[in-house]
Amino acid sequence: MSEQFDRPIYLASRSPRRRELLAQIGVRFQVLAFRGKRETDPGLDESVLQGEAPRVYVERVARAKAQAGWQRLEQRNLPRAAVLAADTTVAVDEQIFGKPADRRAAATMLAALSGRKHQVLSAIALRYESQLECALSISEVEFRVLSADDIRHYVATGEGDDKAGAYAIQGRAAQFIATLQGSYSGVMGLPLYETAQLLDRMGTQRDRRN
Repeated sequence: MSEQFDRPIYLASRSPRRRELLAQIGVRFQVLAFRGKRETDPGLDESVLQGEAPRVYVERVARAKAQAGWQRLEQRNLPRAAVLAADTTVAVDEQIFGKPADRRAAATMLAALSGRKHQVLSAIALRYESQLECALSISEVEFRVLSADDIRHYVATGEGDDKAGAYAIQGRAAQFIATLQGSYSGVMGLPLYETAQLLDRMGTQRDRRN
């Protein structure tokens, strides 16, 4: 392993799910978040560009988050270390379902996912000095048919308020999932296989004692 990465990485996300997943594979990290409640740069544009494909969108946003995190590191004169960022979105027939604007929007999304397959795309980006690498995980998830009561009760829990596609696979929405082909951790928001491969490719040291 390169000595330049002989320190924890920075995680440019407030997501507790991503923190848990990184810890699961022995990655030492510090959270690099904006002050206040926002997870990402308030100047970062996460809107979908006209005609933008889901995979292009999610990779673009992940890269932008990593770039913003690196700028934050430089502005705060923090010790140099790699900055890891991620973005996840849901897509049905190339239509992107991001985080719902409100619970009415969440119910609409879940109704659209009911009884059919959709894709969950999770991109990760790692920035160190001038180097920026990106990896993508695409999983296929099939929902059982959801009744109006299913949707109403789930939306009321608030579990899907800030989740792409308006659901969390690691929560109560697990009961909706008939099949999953791909990465469970990717659907959660951080594909561990791709993350480990990217960290190793860039020479980032992981704790291999466990």
